[in-house]
Amino acid sequence: MDIKFLAFLLGWWVYHPYSVLISIVLRLKGIHVGKGFYIQGVPYLKLRANPSNIIIGNNVKIYGDIDLRIRENGRIQIQDNVSFDTCCRLVSANNAVLTFKEYADIGGYCVFNAGTDILIDKHVLIAGYCYIQSSSHGLSRSKTIKSQPHSYGKVVIGEDSWLGSHVTVLPGVDIATGTVIGTKSVVTKSTMTYNIYAGVPAKKIGERSL
Repeated sequence: MDIKFLAFLLGWWVYHPYSVLISIVLRLKGIHVGKGFYIQGVPYLKLRANPSNIIIGNNVKIYGDIDLRIRENGRIQIQDNVSFDTCCRLVSANNAVLTFKEYADIGGYCVFNAGTDILIDKHVLIAGYCYIQSSSHGLSRSKTIKSQPHSYGKVVIGEDSWLGSHVTVLPGVDIATGTVIGTKSVVTKSTMTYNIYAGVPAKKIGERSL
């Protein structure tokens, strides 16, 4: 019987023993899972690297399904007290480290595609349907786009930043501490601390007040 239907029938408490069961299964697969793990859905795993490259800290909360993918020597590190809404996809490849620091809060249906490092700093708030990308395809006409090598650029989302829904962050961008990015913006360049950006491409439209 589906866990969601059980929760509907019996109440939200059923997710607590269910979460213990899921954490045991993840550990048996070689993934490190800390204390207080909570999940309301199913973790979809596509592991083409050592499962121990995924580390989930204490009190991590997942309010639905989550998709975890690693290949080559990609690593995913989720620190304590991070929360994810449903259907987020976390991908780490090559030698990339995809890191979520303490108290980051991630909205539903976000995609984090780490061809090289992506860092989500402490207390970052990311709304739903955001796309964070640290790699890009080549565009030469001499080959198909699909067959060309990627280019890479580390992405940092600084502490206390807020990304509105449907924001795209492109490779090489450093979103500085306290930045706000407006809904549906495309961030192509690094930002300045405590400023507000919006648009395609995103441009400064204001500053956060004291």
